[in-house]
Amino acid sequence: MKICIINGPNLNLLGKREPDKYGNRSFEDYLGYLQAKYPSITFDFFQSNVEGELINEIQKKGFSTDGIILNAGGYTHTSVAIGDAIASVKVPVIEVHITNIAAREEFRQISLIARNCAGSISGFGLDSYRLAVEALMAKIEI
Repeated sequence: MKICIINGPNLNLLGKREPDKYGNRSFEDYLGYLQAKYPSITFDFFQSNVEGELINEIQKKGFSTDGIILNAGGYTHTSVAIGDAIASVKVPVIEVHITNIAAREEFRQISLIARNCAGSISGFGLDSYRLAVEALMAKIEI
């Protein structure tokens, strides 16, 4: 099974950025944990602060992997184009957020991508990604 994890803007700063909200662990460190926990899964990881690059990656991986885990960061609340890219691919996409977006600022409570995703997971810290892996495994029936 191949899963692509795509992280959006500012998520390259995990472990350094607002540790009270996002924790002290880098995503690269957490990815090592996921790889060790799920040795039968091949993980591909991509991060960009640029909306168009995220769209390109969704389109590329949406036809060459079994599923996508997407944390679109702030673009979740602003990007119709990322939502359209998700709708255009054949694999399930799970929307992930480290924080509980429903408990944050009003503008962060609206996801423009959720309607095109197989599901959404938020509020469990980095463990949201593990929960998304489990969701994809169940969705793909592994």
